[in-house]
Amino acid sequence: MLRGWLREKKGELNASTHSLDALAEPQDSTSIASALRIQQANHCLQSRRQCEYNAAANHIMNDDLQAAEDGLANGTSSFHKMGKGMVAFLRATLGFEPEIMREASERLADAETTASADHRKSQRDSHAHRSVIYPIGSEFALCHAESQLMSAVVGVLNESLTESIRGFYKLRKAFVTLDAILAAEDKYMRGQSRRIVGARVSVDSLRSNRSARSMQAVPGGFGDERPSAKKQEKSLLDTVRQNEAQAAANTTTISNGRPIAEDDDEDDEFYDADESHESSPATRTYAGHVEIDGVIKDLANNSLEDDNRSETQDLPPPKALSSDHQVLDHDPDSDVFSNPIDVFIHSGANLCFGLLLVMISMIPPAFNKLLFIIGFHGDRDRGLRLLWQASKFHNINGAMAGLCLLGYYHAVVGFADVLPEPSSTRTSANETQQDVQGYPKERCETLLQDMRTRHPKSHLWLLEEARMEAMNRRLSTALSLLESSSKTKSPLKQVEALNMFEKSLNAMYIHDYALCAKSFIKCIDLNNWSHALYYYNAGAAHVESYRHSKMSGRSDKEIKKHAEKATEYLRQAPKHAGKKKFMARQLPFDVFVTRKVQKWDARAKEWGVPFIDAVGVSPLEEMIFFWNGYRRMDHSQLEISLENLEWSDGNGQNSVMWAKEEADEKAVLAVLRGATLRNLGRWDAVAEVLKKGVLAIPGAELKGGLRDNWTGPCAHYEMGVGAWMRRKDGGGKDEVEWVKECEGWIDKAAKWESYELDARVGLKVATAQDTLKKYWEEKRGVRD
Repeated sequence: MLRGWLREKKGELNASTHSLDALAEPQDSTSIASALRIQQANHCLQSRRQCEYNAAANHIMNDDLQAAEDGLANGTSSFHKMGKGMVAFLRATLGFEPEIMREASERLADAETTASADHRKSQRDSHAHRSVIYPIGSEFALCHAESQLMSAVVGVLNESLTESIRGFYKLRKAFVTLDAILAAEDKYMRGQSRRIVGARVSVDSLRSNRSARSMQAVPGGFGDERPSAKKQEKSLLDTVRQNEAQAAANTTTISNGRPIAEDDDEDDEFYDADESHESSPATRTYAGHVEIDGVIKDLANNSLEDDNRSETQDLPPPKALSSDHQVLDHDPDSDVFSNPIDVFIHSGANLCFGLLLVMISMIPPAFNKLLFIIGFHGDRDRGLRLLWQASKFHNINGAMAGLCLLGYYHAVVGFADVLPEPSSTRTSANETQQDVQGYPKERCETLLQDMRTRHPKSHLWLLEEARMEAMNRRLSTALSLLESSSKTKSPLKQVEALNMFEKSLNAMYIHDYALCAKSFIKCIDLNNWSHALYYYNAGAAHVESYRHSKMSGRSDKEIKKHAEKATEYLRQAPKHAGKKKFMARQLPFDVFVTRKVQKWDARAKEWGVPFIDAVGVSPLEEMIFFWNGYRRMDHSQLEISLENLEWSDGNGQNSVMWAKEEADEKAVLAVLRGATLRNLGRWDAVAEVLKKGVLAIPGAELKGGLRDNWTGPCAHYEMGVGAWMRRKDGGGKDEVEWVKECEGWIDKAAKWESYELDARVGLKVATAQDTLKKYWEEKRGVRD
């Protein structure tokens, strides 16, 4: 703590084994007082910067980014610059505006540079903050890692492949820093455990010598006497030496064995490749190499579209937690967190490392090769526990952790089907560890209520509340919340866009076609992420209105109106495709909608019918399937979906056209009908529909040209989900047999060759694989 002072006195302190003489003691006392004043001044400065940062962060979580900007405008510290970068980051990721993304990249680069410089300075500053938990400068290392994480996300969302690769490289560097901070917590907790054990071992001898030891422990030999001045000074010197020894043990750097200031980002040269070379066609595989943990890995013949999706044997094994791993999971009011800087480090490290572990664990099979660039595996279970720990703290880190958790459970878990049992059915011995699995409904409700109390002005929590209602199959309530939220607009246009998009999806699930089309068209004015998708969904809603109008005998005028709107919007969609890119590629849905419209155009010409009548199986129900809207519908809404699917092969208006359909279109109908029946609990019907409509069809008939090639892997996934759902009701098999069957179907889906929207479907497959892995771990050898 007082390193500079101790260095000056090193010779004097070591010159004699006797006590300090009378001449040295006053000088030492003066030096201590001076050093303490300097440290107190530094602490006050750090506290002021923290207060300014926290005040600005509070504005961020109340949707008032402009107020946050104003509060951070005059600051130049690492905290201020990271706050400015966070403001730009939120604007960029909520709206995907190119100009804002560039601004975010610049601000975050500046924040990285400042944090690196401050970290280097702290290594030489004898008055820098000394923590009993973390290495010196950990607060700046955290700022650096957080800035890297945000910069990495912006880079991956950038349309440049070069920036995307740089982003994954930054993820790796941030991982190393955050892992070291968490390792410091583990070391601290181990030390605490050893001290507790030592205290218990010595308690008997302490009691047997209580009288004598009590007299020795009290200065002067009496409990009511005050210690002498000389003994006070000696005690203070002893304390200083002990604290300095403790701090010296924490001077280790936390960036891969060297100060983070020596980061070599600037030395890593990345150059944008030309978009195309006619004379040198792009290869499907990467012929270069990367360095992983000091080992050069040859990536020749490794492709992001490799047919063998599950082969990652060349990756370094995930770092398993030791059985005695100590987790710092104290509550905010614990004495451990008496220092606000330690609170900032702990909550921030748990937020960032937890989010990173969860994100990497969700990489779908289609992108397994990206793990070669990142160089480490995710751990969803540990990541979620870290996020829950961070959410306890009433600061920006806690709020962001809460937002990440609710987003995960309502978007990722809400998108998946093969999930662990609810936490209430778990054994008490593992309750703490496994409470994060599946969808912990009550815990999420408590978290949301807490966040709305902390940040009452934010519309983000209203959005999450609406998503929670939808998760519980209360779509009407969810729509009402979104409607009420739109009456008091958020200062953030990006939040308003998110609210409108969620409203559009819920209207689609509830079969309110007029509201669905209207809302998706409004999204075009609020956000420019994927206008092709917005136009397509609006057109698909009018297709359903057109078909319902014909079946119910509405007026020709109304039928014609919906036909014209559907045709207009669907034909408009491909014109807006390709304007946005992800990792130098078109957005998956842009590719999807372009192919679908081309397919219907070709059929219209071949069959000699209007475009509207060449549209195949309900495109709106298809979108509901890809967004897993069936999981949010109640019984009556699922029945409406079945009725919509009847248009294609039933005895209705389209029975003549159905006879002309190819196998892939019939497979689309089978998958959508199977998913709907599954959510209605009609297990036997699901298997029959999928086996007859998809699995019995030769694979060659389901791919190539303008065909829908996604039905095969999706049918296998649906069969796996059906087996997982039946593991509890028997059905002629015991639980383990059903789970083995589920694993067989899921494994085939994971290893499927490249297909349309494979990344989206892959998220569900990856979640299923993670669930099955945890299931077998709990069974402990039941599996053959």
